[in-house]
Amino acid sequence: MTPLTVVAKLKAKNGCEEQLGEVLRSLVEPTRAEQGCINYDLHRSHEDPGLFIFYENWESRPLWEAHMKSPHLVEFGEKQGALTESWDLFVGEKV
Repeated sequence: MTPLTVVAKLKAKNGCEEQLGEVLRSLVEPTRAEQGCINYDLHRSHEDPGLFIFYENWESRPLWEAHMKSPHLVEFGEKQGALTESWDLFVGEKV
């Protein structure tokens, strides 16, 4: 199977920058322990402290899809609307 790269870009609502950062940091350790996770790295913008990027690589799309159904991601999904102004998701493969 072809490895999958995911880039998730999340922008915090005004006043929620630190809270969103804490919630996103809490996703790192359990995700890195998941089957198929090659890397799962969280970045925060220097220019915009409310902008966060996850750079992820997975062994396959089915393993990433399983990650998206994991309890910690489902829980985050329930909080996301209150904390994020916007989010974008890139899903692709190296060419």
